[in-house]
Amino acid sequence: MIAAIGGMLAGLVLGGLLWTLLEPSLHCDALIRENYRGRSVVTASGVLIPLTMVVAAGLLRFLQQAASWQPGWDQLVGPSVTAALGFALFGLIDDVAGVGESGGFTHHVRSLAEGRLTTGMLKLIGGAAVALLTSAALALSDGGVVGMLRDAAVVALAANAFNLLDRRPGRSTKAGLLVFAGLLVWSRSPSLTGPGVGLGAAVALLPAEMRERVMLGDAGANALGAILGLSALAAFPPAGARWVLFAVLLAFNIGSEFVSYSKVIDAFGPLRFLDGLGRSGEEAA
Repeated sequence: MIAAIGGMLAGLVLGGLLWTLLEPSLHCDALIRENYRGRSVVTASGVLIPLTMVVAAGLLRFLQQAASWQPGWDQLVGPSVTAALGFALFGLIDDVAGVGESGGFTHHVRSLAEGRLTTGMLKLIGGAAVALLTSAALALSDGGVVGMLRDAAVVALAANAFNLLDRRPGRSTKAGLLVFAGLLVWSRSPSLTGPGVGLGAAVALLPAEMRERVMLGDAGANALGAILGLSALAAFPPAGARWVLFAVLLAFNIGSEFVSYSKVIDAFGPLRFLDGLGRSGEEAA
């Protein structure tokens, strides 16, 4: 647990440094969007998550080689970096080129049937491939092909779930902190250190998010969800627990086609309080 918390703190510090250097470059027309209140913000700022994880992983490998150091907690470092990069890439394409597309999953399916691959559908297909790659690399599945598909689905559904939450400033990151804390308490696994770095990078963006200067975008929310999906698989090794994870995430994703989660959160006092925590009085009201 201490190693995982240390990873998150390292991600917070390194991500904060990288963001200070990177932020001016992201203020370009291609990334400026209006948020739900009509304010101009920089989307796809969540690319900081995979960037921070890549730099941290590179530093870790250097230290391992230089000091002949083999930490026992680095099982998820490589796969989580790969997942963050892959999901961020397809999310970034959707952030930049998917402007004006709406209608959810049914819209993407309908467009594909008409012979047009939307950026949203590309993100779904690419995300599924990345999920298969990373979950297989961890050798997490013990149920053959069915188990492999289940584990990949957990990663992909978790990625999309956090993208669905990215409708208000800071919401995905706050949810990520709660989920990560729960996984740590449950599993006490040091292998969550790698994903912790990515979560720390998301926390580094939180002040700018809460001031409505930036948003994670698909690039960040999908990456954050993917690494948390991998973390959940590592925290719940029994096949039965993973089937429960799969069912919960599938229900959450399907539910978004029929229910506005923003309205659900606004209607439930404790969730509304947590959702508005840290925003201005006008925004939190």
